[in-house]
Amino acid sequence: MEYTHHYNSPLGNILIASEGRFITGLWFEGQKYFAGTLEQDHEERDLPVFEETDRWLDIYFSGSAPDFTPPLLMKTTPFRRTVWEILLQIPFGHTMTYGEIAERIALMRGSKTMSAQAVGGAAGHNAILLIIPCHRVIGADGSLTGYAGGIERKRKLLEMEKRA
Repeated sequence: MEYTHHYNSPLGNILIASEGRFITGLWFEGQKYFAGTLEQDHEERDLPVFEETDRWLDIYFSGSAPDFTPPLLMKTTPFRRTVWEILLQIPFGHTMTYGEIAERIALMRGSKTMSAQAVGGAAGHNAILLIIPCHRVIGADGSLTGYAGGIERKRKLLEMEKRA
């Protein structure tokens, strides 16, 4: 059974999902791939992991980098998990390109190349927005490309982090 919780952020309502101990999803309502990993049968419930995630979001939206990460359970493929784990390493206020992530994965795999487009697809299907910061990934030319939560939100998130 999965459980859900709502959080009202300055950028719109957020739906958070958990299996009871770990966060399994965090989406802006109405975004692309909204609740894509959420089980059909779920119910609204107060849980300690939701309280911890609310605290993380409160700190984040106050313009500060949280000094902890709520427990996460990534319900995804091995490749996407690899990309998401790299995203978790991008510091607050910094960015990385899809190509840089692809180069890092190619190195990890002992390959010469990795597709930046494949990285983009994996980042685009990130089911735990904000905490897994796919909004910090940009195009090779510095452009703001693709974000399931919307490009305008991505712009605002990056501006907020840069001001901090």
